[in-house]
Order: sequence, then structure tokens, then C-alpha cells
Amino acid sequence: MRVLLVYCHPVAESFNAAVRDAALRGLQRAGHAVDLLDLYAEGFDPVMSRKERLGYHTPGQNALPVADDLARVKRAEALVIVAPTWWYGPPAMLKGWLDRVLVPHETFGMPQPLRPLERRLTNIRLLAAVSTLGSPWYWWLWVGQPGRRIIMEGVGGIIHPRAQKLWLALHSMDSASAAKRAAFLAKVEARFAAL
Repeated sequence: MRVLLVYCHPVAESFNAAVRDAALRGLQRAGHAVDLLDLYAEGFDPVMSRKERLGYHTPGQNALPVADDLARVKRAEALVIVAPTWWYGPPAMLKGWLDRVLVPHETFGMPQPLRPLERRLTNIRLLAAVSTLGSPWYWWLWVGQPGRRIIMEGVGGIIHPRAQKLWLALHSMDSASAAKRAAFLAKVEARFAAL
């Protein structure tokens, strides 16, 4: 399977880098071909310009500024996102990538009255996300899991309707013991190796 792994964290030696590496090891053990898109390392600009926003609904024009990333998404059979959850949602860099790359007419058709959104990323048959959260799981449930919903339901709504979905999260990250972190890394690697 062709996997696009989108990684987002500004600190090269972060725990999230270890999470990314665990996911990569698992995917490679399973024999998948992985295209790693490291948003910070590749210098992705998350800011949508005025010109870009004005052309957002214009087919073709909206794809030009992000053509390379869009092509990588369209080649993939699986989309894996590894990023922390900050203030209940994805980091600004990742949110900017979603805003700028998953554009209408290319990745989804605009909804019409009495017609749902048209899925155009049906090449994606697996959507997975791995995140770390400072909040405990019960607080995350109480606030409605916005970051999870953006990825699993929002992005999940434009991929293949029978795509497999996987969400893995380490809660209370700031107080997690070394043993708890190691167990999470082992879980991530094992889950991806089983795909």
C-alpha cells in the first residue's frame, strides 16, 4: 500500500518524533511504501494568502499553489497523520496544510441542496492519526474531541466511504511516565505493522 505519512512537530527531538518513527517502523515491517511529508522540515507555508482564498473555489486555480502536496495525496492509498493535539485541535501548521491542500473540486465536490458533499479522495482506503494530548481522556471527551473529529470525520468524509479508520492517542502526555510512553510507542508500531 502507498502511504502518505504527514508529520507535524517543530521540535526534532520531541516525543512526537519517536511516535513518527514507531509508525514508520510498523508500516515498513508490514511492507508498505511510505512517503514521509514532514511539514516543518519541508518548510510548508500554512498561511493561505488573499489571492489563494479568492481563488479557493476556482477549479484548477486552487490547486496551483499546493500542486506537489496535492499530487502526493492523490497518489496515496493511505493517509497517516502524526501530530500533537494543542488546545484540543491540530497544530496551526497541520491545520494550514488541511486548509490549503484539501481543496474543493480536487479532493471533494461542494455540497448542493439536498445532496451531500462529493468524496473525491476515494483512493484513500485507510485514514489513521496518532496524537499526544496534555489533557486526560475524560476532559477530552467533555470538550467534544474537536481535533479527532476534524481528522476522522472531516477528512474521513472525503475519502473512500468504506475506508478503515484508526485513531491512537496518548493522553496526559505531560505527566506520562517513561514506561507509559514506551508502551505507547510499542502499541503504535504494532498497530501499524498489523495493517
